[in-house]
Amino acid sequence: MNRKEKVSIALVLSSLFIAYVGIGLVVPVMPSIAEELSLSGATVGYLYAAMAVAQLLASPFTGIWVDTIGRKKMIVIGLLLFSFSKLLFGFGNETWVLFVSRLLGGVSEAFIMPAVITYITDKTTMANRAKALGYQSAAISLGFIIGPAIGGFIAELGIRAPFFFAAAISFIAAIVIFIVLEEPISKGQLQKNRESNVRPQFIQEFKKSFNPQYFTPLLIVFVLAFGLAIYEMMLSLFVDEKYGFTVRDISIIITVGSIAGVVAQILFFDKLVSLFGEKLIITMSLLSAAIFIFVTILIDGYWLIIAITSIVFFSCDILRPAVTSFLSKIAGENQGFIAGMNSAYTSLGIILGPIVGGILFDIHIDIPYIFAAIILIIAFIISTAKLTKPTFN
Repeated sequence: MNRKEKVSIALVLSSLFIAYVGIGLVVPVMPSIAEELSLSGATVGYLYAAMAVAQLLASPFTGIWVDTIGRKKMIVIGLLLFSFSKLLFGFGNETWVLFVSRLLGGVSEAFIMPAVITYITDKTTMANRAKALGYQSAAISLGFIIGPAIGGFIAELGIRAPFFFAAAISFIAAIVIFIVLEEPISKGQLQKNRESNVRPQFIQEFKKSFNPQYFTPLLIVFVLAFGLAIYEMMLSLFVDEKYGFTVRDISIIITVGSIAGVVAQILFFDKLVSLFGEKLIITMSLLSAAIFIFVTILIDGYWLIIAITSIVFFSCDILRPAVTSFLSKIAGENQGFIAGMNSAYTSLGIILGPIVGGILFDIHIDIPYIFAAIILIIAFIISTAKLTKPTFN
């Protein structure tokens, strides 16, 4: 890649980073908001899931719009929607307003994610795609690192202050990207795509994803999102109830716990792919995540929690780009479809994860993590048996 392409990719990755900063903001302050509005664990789970519901429903549409509207416009629209959703959450004092905010946030994610992935595939070759997708996953992880840290410290000004901050930076990012970023697809190609009269078919798109070539890696995408959603979204409630940790404590745990994964993605992921291939990385990451999510319920102490969280985040942060890289290699000319399905299966996992986690949390605080570990072990077995290396025409 030349310097101009690197700058362009950095810009689109910044949009993803900012979006996930905004998502991460909610984690450390959610116990305080739940207490303020007298929300149960199940209701908190539904709030987390609402964003993913909207993302899931929008993904089949946005996966097609990426090729008809253009990558740049999709990112800008997504950032503006995201900004408004965070502003709404900041002002919301009724539960239904928070749900509307989360739904709008999910739609914004459905705009941003496939646009970023397809932009990266436009600007990279097979030789350097794994490295670029490692950066894409690192942007997500780094957003989760910075988000809780910002949420924890800015919350000292008021528990809604972090959301106003997220609204401001996403709005500024939308303006910058609108002015600076170039659209990688020509106007003629966009017009040709629009004239092809492709219409999003929600059920048909999902049926196509059941193709054996796609289904196993997409199932792993779902399981990763499901297990990680339970782990991350329930973590603040778990340590708050079990250990009485403060908002700042929770912020530090999530921040420190994510750093190892980001470092691995930036410095080592492409080298690991070259040495071992995506399949081995996927299977071993699933096994590692399952083991240490289960270990979380057996340990006690602040520093042990940080250590185990670091290993879980490391495993998941290596797994995410490995699956995305794997999918991009088998997609061929169906990059838009695969990007949309990647987003859709991720959303489905994030929908069910917090809902199941919240319900199980109300039964006993350890059960969500036991369940998540079991699901990841099942995925490990399936991926070992069914996942096949990408083939090229």
